[in-house]
Amino acid sequence: MAVPKQRHTKSRRNKRRASIFLETPVLTLCPKCKKPTRPHTICWNCGYYKGKEVIDVLKKLTKKEKKKREKEIKAKEAEEKKTEKEKPLTWEEMSKR
Repeated sequence: MAVPKQRHTKSRRNKRRASIFLETPVLTLCPKCKKPTRPHTICWNCGYYKGKEVIDVLKKLTKKEKKKREKEIKAKEAEEKKTEKEKPLTWEEMSKR
């Protein structure tokens, strides 16, 4: 079995290990539900990828969880519509009216 000829110093060891570290994952926002997801992957919250539903997330839930989840989705959609209505008019929109 091979044996090292000389001892590696602490600084040499640390220099070697400097490149071995955990990187923070890159996250993007899901365009459908606005939850953080990894890029190029399905959103595990809503099951959408590139604007298409790939996984039916509600399928695996129990009846109570499903109702609760549907209420959350409806509330979020209503909130989005509300914010769209409250948006101030731009000069272009005002000139059209």
